[in-house]
Amino acid sequence: MLSRPKPGESEADLLRFQNQFLAARASPAVKVVKKTDKRRGAGGSGDEERPPLQDSRDVVLLDDFPDVLPALIPAPPKKSKFKNACVRFDDEDPEERLECHDRHVTAVFSKIIERDTSMAAVTMPVPTGDPFPRAFHRYEVKNEVKVESGRKSIFAQKIAAKRAAEEAVTAPPAVETRHTHRRLAVPGAICSPGSAEEEPLHSTKDSKRDDDVSFLRPHIITGEGLGNLESEREALAIHEENLQKLHSMTQEEILQEQRRLLVQLDPSLVAFLKSRRSVDEGQERREKPGHPEPGTESQHYGEETVKDFAVGGSGMEESVRPEKDTRMEITEVDLPIKPQKEWIHMNNVEFEKLEWIKDLPHPRQRRTKKGMQARFSLKGELIPPDSDLPTHLGLHHHGEEAERAGYSLQELFHLCRSQIIQQRTLALQVLGHVVQKAKAGEFASSLKGSVLRLLLDAGFLFLLRFSLDDTVDNVIAASLRALHALLVSPEDEEYLDQTFSWYQGMAVFPFTPSREEEEEEEEEEEELTLMEKTQGKKSKVENKSDPDVARYDVIKGLLKTQFLQRLRYILEMVRPVPAVVLDILDILIRVARHSSEACSQLLACPRLIETIVREFLPVQWDPRVAEPGHLLTSLHGVACATAMKLIRVLASGGRNATARLLNKFELKSRLSRFIAEDPQDLPLRREEAIRLSTEAFRLWAVAAGYGQSCDLYRDLYPVLVKILQSLPHLLSDCQENPTFPLSIQRATSVITLLTHVTQTAGCTAELQARLGSSGPGDGEQIPPPPVTWNQVSGLRPFLETNLRRSVQEMSQLETWQALQPLTTTYIIYLGVYYSVCSQQPSLNPIDCLEEVERLTSEVLLPLFSQPAMHRMWDLLRPCSALCNPLSCSPAPESVPSIVSLSCTGGKPQMSLVGSKSPFPFLTALLFLINNITHIHKGLVSKYTSVLDLKGLKDYLLQSWPTGPLSITPSSAWILRHEYHLQYFVLALAQKMAGVCPDYTQHASLHHCVAMALLSRLLPGSEHLAHELLLGLAFNPEFIPEGKTGGPEAADFSDILHLGTSTKLAQPGSVAAGFPKPHRGVLLGESYQHLPFIRACYLSQFVHLEPALARSQVAYQGQTYLVQSLLLPEVKGPILPSDWPFLPLISLYNKVTGAETGGAVLNTLPPDLVNTVTRNLQWILLLETWRAGVLQNIPAAAKLARLMCVFLTGGDLFLEGPVHCYTAALLALYCQPKVLDSLELDAPLPGLASFHDLYISVLEQFEGVSFGDPLFGAFVLLPLQRRFNVQLRLAVFGEHVSTLRALGVPLKQFPVPLERYTLPPEDNLNLLRQYFRTLVTGALRHAWCPVLYAVAVAHVNSFIFSQNSTTEEADAARKSMLRKTWRLVDEVLKKHLLYYKVHNPESPMGVDLYEQLPPIRLKYLQMVTKKEPKENMQMSDPE
Repeated sequence: MLSRPKPGESEADLLRFQNQFLAARASPAVKVVKKTDKRRGAGGSGDEERPPLQDSRDVVLLDDFPDVLPALIPAPPKKSKFKNACVRFDDEDPEERLECHDRHVTAVFSKIIERDTSMAAVTMPVPTGDPFPRAFHRYEVKNEVKVESGRKSIFAQKIAAKRAAEEAVTAPPAVETRHTHRRLAVPGAICSPGSAEEEPLHSTKDSKRDDDVSFLRPHIITGEGLGNLESEREALAIHEENLQKLHSMTQEEILQEQRRLLVQLDPSLVAFLKSRRSVDEGQERREKPGHPEPGTESQHYGEETVKDFAVGGSGMEESVRPEKDTRMEITEVDLPIKPQKEWIHMNNVEFEKLEWIKDLPHPRQRRTKKGMQARFSLKGELIPPDSDLPTHLGLHHHGEEAERAGYSLQELFHLCRSQIIQQRTLALQVLGHVVQKAKAGEFASSLKGSVLRLLLDAGFLFLLRFSLDDTVDNVIAASLRALHALLVSPEDEEYLDQTFSWYQGMAVFPFTPSREEEEEEEEEEEELTLMEKTQGKKSKVENKSDPDVARYDVIKGLLKTQFLQRLRYILEMVRPVPAVVLDILDILIRVARHSSEACSQLLACPRLIETIVREFLPVQWDPRVAEPGHLLTSLHGVACATAMKLIRVLASGGRNATARLLNKFELKSRLSRFIAEDPQDLPLRREEAIRLSTEAFRLWAVAAGYGQSCDLYRDLYPVLVKILQSLPHLLSDCQENPTFPLSIQRATSVITLLTHVTQTAGCTAELQARLGSSGPGDGEQIPPPPVTWNQVSGLRPFLETNLRRSVQEMSQLETWQALQPLTTTYIIYLGVYYSVCSQQPSLNPIDCLEEVERLTSEVLLPLFSQPAMHRMWDLLRPCSALCNPLSCSPAPESVPSIVSLSCTGGKPQMSLVGSKSPFPFLTALLFLINNITHIHKGLVSKYTSVLDLKGLKDYLLQSWPTGPLSITPSSAWILRHEYHLQYFVLALAQKMAGVCPDYTQHASLHHCVAMALLSRLLPGSEHLAHELLLGLAFNPEFIPEGKTGGPEAADFSDILHLGTSTKLAQPGSVAAGFPKPHRGVLLGESYQHLPFIRACYLSQFVHLEPALARSQVAYQGQTYLVQSLLLPEVKGPILPSDWPFLPLISLYNKVTGAETGGAVLNTLPPDLVNTVTRNLQWILLLETWRAGVLQNIPAAAKLARLMCVFLTGGDLFLEGPVHCYTAALLALYCQPKVLDSLELDAPLPGLASFHDLYISVLEQFEGVSFGDPLFGAFVLLPLQRRFNVQLRLAVFGEHVSTLRALGVPLKQFPVPLERYTLPPEDNLNLLRQYFRTLVTGALRHAWCPVLYAVAVAHVNSFIFSQNSTTEEADAARKSMLRKTWRLVDEVLKKHLLYYKVHNPESPMGVDLYEQLPPIRLKYLQMVTKKEPKENMQMSDPE
């Protein structure tokens, strides 16, 4: 095998390789053949005219490429940027179009033909005496030489002029030819509108004109690219080939091909070809004035074709094209500056290039309903489309709609990628202003859709992230400001800081978006493999791309892009200005509020927290910062309140994070530094110093909430006492001090800190007792905190005294409104103090009871008698979120991927978190009263007046019947505080229920509120739900109907048929000797079994025990066990809205799960029977005495859940108690109002399809029903006429065997037959099934009397119907009538022919005509073509 040359070998080696190749006589890799030029035709190739050495041209053929192009099937995928701009005809074959457009590599690479240079002129270089050729200078060419320049540079024009001069000397005819073909136009490849190739078809009579030569020269293909004298011949050869093809085509074919090409070509290319034509024609007119232009007769048709193409292809209005043409026709008069001949390079004025200096036209007022593109000013304001702003504002540009001021979002995105720093900065600033105003709702009434959604879908988030990587400080600052506007809501932070000192205000929900949409999309995707399923959630997020993650969670998407590392670099290395630093800190606070995982990533980011603590929380800094006129140019090295807030929010993420912050970053020393010194002594501005001190106290309060940093209490005790002693003096500064609101916030933070320190100190005795009694095998014990009860108990007198002084100011409205937050924290502290003090072994109980009595008589009871207090109770309903659901509806610009607490209309004063809201104060007051009455039971009667307040009763009456609220981040945060107030009202009512004899009048209302609250409580409040279930929901004291004649009233109502038009019939049982008690007896039994019912339901919530334990720790103040102040993620309420049916649902899921696993449960243990019985008893009790509580559950959902009784396997429904209570509930659900509200086709919560459930019921009925009438009634209930016909087809089709066992007597069936027979059935398939089952005997009166009467009614109505219908239906009813007439079964025949109306009291369930009505008789005679029998009278069927 011959070797190939390698690098480094010399020419001698190459020569040696050549000799070896020739000696081996091997075949070459390529073959050289002689082939004629296809463009010269098949005739003569001109060989005799060529020189001997160039008698032919080389053609290189590649062995692997065939001469014939292969068919591209299947075609490779192609992407075209002109795809959307092209129009395809309906009758066009896609395969043919593909074959036409696809170009295989063999089309251009199969043959390599040598260019024919036989006629090329060879010029030898002119010898000169210089050692190198002379360089060409453009000044050597005279300016008088006129050469068409087109759009060429001056140097290119000189070169062209020089070549033209040389050609004029060497080949004068060629120059003339070149000049001629440059001005004449015929497209060689396409038939452009108005082209000369159409001219022979339109102007054949003028073939002898002076410019007939224009038809012989090409327009587009000029051969200039060949660069030699033979180029003209090559161009003409191609042109002649095109002409031959055109002459062989008819006029219709040419026009069809022209339209085809116009559709397929890019419109910009068509416009270019037209411009070439117009330029050449304009030059020809200048050279030959007055000479007629070629192709004028066909030009009009061509223009119409292009016009039609534009309308059909791009969808633009017809008026747009002429408008563009008029803009191009600009003259010197239109220009504001007149060009002068003395100006350089202005000898040939190109007016189209000077059009931009014209005055802008006035904005047009479009009278159309279509929306226009939104444009914004530099401040982010929306500019009206008809506004005419001056140009000096800098809002006009040369893009689309140049006459309109402002920038569109697309243009701003484009500017963000500009190379000009100022443009990038300006675009980011404008986008930030737009986002800020959009979140404020300023565009809601002017723009369609959401601006934020549009920006995020367009990639705005990652545009900002890329801009953060810029090296220019201004661009970084602008991108951070825009990101701040997108992520941070100052109103949210303000309200969260405001509610920090409320009851349980430190605990907040994480700002994590709901995953419902993401989970739905994941369910639609293909199922994961087993390996992917075992990887867990974390791997799923890691495998997703950044845009996919950011689509559902912006913060999580940012964290995947090394966002925190970049912010750390900016803070540490770039060291931006103070405004940018504050933006970064605000963004980090927003990230920390996202979740505990985000807090962990913040702590894990290298040098991020170190940089923030070192630079923005120093112990010492320049005191000149506090000077009034000092300009703060850098925030580095200066203490910042926002940085302290960031640390506080991070500490809320978990006790471990707090421990790391306090110990690793030495925050204890900084806390001591900022707390020990009074704000007015800190070298900061007064407002900033107060904020810094406030955030330091809040951080300490968060740490104390975990039982940490309590050792600082001993060190800073004198400071705290000094602050408490100064609190009464705040009243004197109320009017004069502008920083009074900030001072109030600082004071509330101090009291909140003392509250949590007191809670922690209350746990010391318990932990010490555990530690002393623990053995070596008890594991690790929690050490007691370094603060004892004796160290905190001395603070109560200070705070109680301050409370007395604050309450005295209640009559002064403005002063009270300012002091209300501080008074609220006083009351919360006292409530916590008395809840903990009763557990202390060192406390004297008598002293504690005396203190409580004194507080009640001297402070609390006088407080309730004040008029201002009554006004606060009256404000509950106007400020309630439950009574005003729209107050917490999401803002119009809310996006699911960015959690915000913004609401529609903001948070006005008359809202739950407004300045006039009574909820925080009244919640704290009720919290204190409950703790006091828990210690001193004798004081319960003192507070009976609370439940008699009219404002409270009106609020409760309106709040509990409201429907289910949509759970949004804003509504969850607001409603949690409202639920606290309702819980404390119910807890106080529970204490009064057994003590106060007059309480019975409120019992029903409070029980309804408790049942509604159980369905609304959110995650984190499991302790409250548990307490309601334990002491109130099943408490007989709150169901007074059970002992005041309620059961008897129910029986009396059934006897008198109150509220119903039919008797509440109850189906019997197949069990022998089964008693059938009345509803009153069942209600009495249910009332007596309330303790067992409560135990049944408590056992169903075992799965909530871990969450219950976490919630109890938080509400009971066990700070040493609190793991995080972030509440669980909100996906909905703790208990489902249909929780009264939960035991049934759980049992059904258990049985179906066992059967799916292969087991068969034929019999059930007695405890499960008791579980079902208790469940049915509770539902019956609620449906009778608390029907409003279950009104939010659809009737169809109730029916579906009740069907679980029959689907739990075996003969559970035949058990005596189960059968009785199920029959009683069925009677209630068959009342007219309930039946009217029954919607089986609507989507039901927790049920994929009612049809599938009904099929399961049918299968179960066929297997284990034993013909039970109650089971049969449930099967018959969904077969009403107004429900889906598929349910009836399932019974009469696949499950026709059920008809033999559906023996429900008509008198025991609780649903009126009118709901089955009216209106007449119109489904032909079902009617045929009715008729077939009747005729074949599958449906008989003895087996299924209800459906027998229904089928007879529908078949009779159908066969005697004479309404106009389809031919198929008409033929079917006539056929049925004939078959009925020929029936051998006389009883069925008479029922079908003589049916009159259904009658449940009749033995057969129907009433019959004694004689057919005349119209029916006539119709029967016409169809049967026979005379009826003798008298056509009915005889009683045997």
